Amino acid sequence: MENNKIQIFDTTLRDGEQVPGCKLNTKEKIKIAKRLEDLGVDIIEAGFPTSSPGDYKSVQEISKSVSKTIVCALARAVEKDIELAGNALKYAKKPRIHTGIGTSNCHILYKFNSTQEKIIERAKLSVKYAKKFVEDVEFYAEDAGRTDNNFLAKICENVIKSGATVINIPDTTGYCLPEEYGKKIRFLKENVTGIHKIVLSTHCHNDLGLATANSLFGIINGAQQVECTVNGIGERAGNTSLEEIVMIIKQNPHLNFFTNINTKLISSISYLVSDCTGMKVQPNKAIVGINAFSHSSGIHQDGIIKRRETYESINPEDVGINESSIILTARSGRAALAYRYKKLGYSLNKRSLDLIYSIFLHYADKKKEITDKELKIILEKANLNNKNNKILHSSNKKKRIINVV
Repeated sequence: MENNKIQIFDTTLRDGEQVPGCKLNTKEKIKIAKRLEDLGVDIIEAGFPTSSPGDYKSVQEISKSVSKTIVCALARAVEKDIELAGNALKYAKKPRIHTGIGTSNCHILYKFNSTQEKIIERAKLSVKYAKKFVEDVEFYAEDAGRTDNNFLAKICENVIKSGATVINIPDTTGYCLPEEYGKKIRFLKENVTGIHKIVLSTHCHNDLGLATANSLFGIINGAQQVECTVNGIGERAGNTSLEEIVMIIKQNPHLNFFTNINTKLISSISYLVSDCTGMKVQPNKAIVGINAFSHSSGIHQDGIIKRRETYESINPEDVGINESSIILTARSGRAALAYRYKKLGYSLNKRSLDLIYSIFLHYADKKKEITDKELKIILEKANLNNKNNKILHSSNKKKRIINVV
């Protein structure tokens, strides 16, 4: 497979904001949008202009504030929606309208009380109308994950003829298995006339915890764009996590994909989005969780101290985290304890370490984590209990690469 750039379409400000309790004002959205541009995303979905005057204003102001990145606005297959999206984007240097309609039998029958033929007609008309405002029009086939592949191919052919430049294949309910979703993308690549003229996009939800896996199988099978959010926030269980799909691509060069993302900025934008939205990142979240580069098991700590790669497949510096963390708990061993003391400036001989370790375990069994302050208390206690025990102190010890907290 030849080297292939994967476009990163960030929808943190649109789909990401649809989380209950998450509300961003225009100022916060502009701040995040600028950071997304610095991060290197290819497309920023700035909002859904018809949803509220505030969202319209946010799309408009982001359009003024962003210069290098495509700014996208969502619109249903409704003329009023598309017109508002076009007007909100009038200041954008690279505008895109993202319009579409549900294509699964469930959506056609129960949401629209319609037929496949009428849905195809609405899809064609929406793309044609959007082309009156912008050249770059993305079409979404909502609930494509549960849409019959033959009908999906038919609607894709029609919107391509109508002028669509990007086609989005959403797994709206997180229903698909990775292999199934990949086969759907491959089917479209092989059976849709004109598919080579457009960019095929993934948009996967995480209801079954498969959003990132489905996006990965999508690009392996021919998709050239991934729609995702910072920290994986979004409707219900969230969307494909930007940091996860980007780092999978970066850490697996055999895939022969690349992105424009400056991964060293991932951690900082994760903090920004979490702070602005009030959506805390779960501690064990891949890449950006507080525990992602923390180690408390004695076996793991000993390995990390000897060589980082023993228990970390990602260098924390690659995502903007200066150093890994050795957390002292009752599961920690002597190597981690000696390492932490060395960071404080104390070099312990074997006898000293054995004595202190027994006292340390007594403390650790009562607490979740031992702090630097408590390490000094343990040190004093060891000296009081055994005056013959020699503890060497060196306050100017050179610090190791791994940060100990």
